[in-house]
Amino acid sequence: MTSTRGPAPFGRTLCAMITPFTEEGALDLDGARRLAAHLVARGCDGLVLNGTTGESPTTTDEEKARLVAAVREAVGDRAALVAGVGTSDTRHTVELALAAGKAGADGVLVVTPYYSRPPQEAVAAHFLQVADASDLPVMLYDIPGRTGTRIEPDTMIRLADHPRIVAVKDCSYDFLGTLKVLERTELAYYAGCDEHVLALYAVGAAGCVSTVANAVPDRVAAILAAFDAGDTARAAGLQRAVTPLTEAMMGAGLPGTVTAKALLARLGLPAGPVRAPLLPADRETADGLLTAYEALCAG
Repeated sequence: MTSTRGPAPFGRTLCAMITPFTEEGALDLDGARRLAAHLVARGCDGLVLNGTTGESPTTTDEEKARLVAAVREAVGDRAALVAGVGTSDTRHTVELALAAGKAGADGVLVVTPYYSRPPQEAVAAHFLQVADASDLPVMLYDIPGRTGTRIEPDTMIRLADHPRIVAVKDCSYDFLGTLKVLERTELAYYAGCDEHVLALYAVGAAGCVSTVANAVPDRVAAILAAFDAGDTARAAGLQRAVTPLTEAMMGAGLPGTVTAKALLARLGLPAGPVRAPLLPADRETADGLLTAYEALCAG
């Protein structure tokens, strides 16, 4: 099958990795190293650190940098590392971007400024200032459901002219808008919603940034691999097979951080508690997550 897909600057199967903590709530760098190595060995060619799933709102700047450095040490050049640096403060975001580069990141994930709900001209200015300040390539993060402000397609098209703005993590739930940007730019799109992995890949996305990949990296990678091999029926079947686990992790009314950590703990992988204001999943939820996982792996 001939492909017209553009480059994947940060890999194709990226995991939005959780940040492991000790039982006392401190940063667990040894656990982070082990989890990162596990994810890469099972199919992830990129990791997003310090994102929403990585509890970035409750980790310090120092912890963020230490996490990137530790994971770089663990995975070497076997995976691209994208560091979440987005905040509601442009100056702080620039500082985090510079620190991420020093710690060993290959790129930065920059979310739309939240709470203040800036207009599109200010949104564009924010991203351009970050891209100008750092030598690292930038992945824009469009998730209006969390930030209250989206990156409108016309703004995205304009930002694509910057040489270091190269990718988008798409949680917009605006398929038409995404198609418009794909058609008119060379931005590498990454599905940020696990139910959209195959759908976006089929129309030219570069890959995905998956929360579900914390638990089943090989299954997520297999969806893209099947499509690349020209077996679209198998790719569709694999996407459908992951749906019950996706629903359990992402559609149960709890943040993906909470469900991912609950499931990883049941699987004996590094996770630890979540930080307040998040609360841990209850036993019934954790049982349901494990049941969905076991059913997928038995299939």
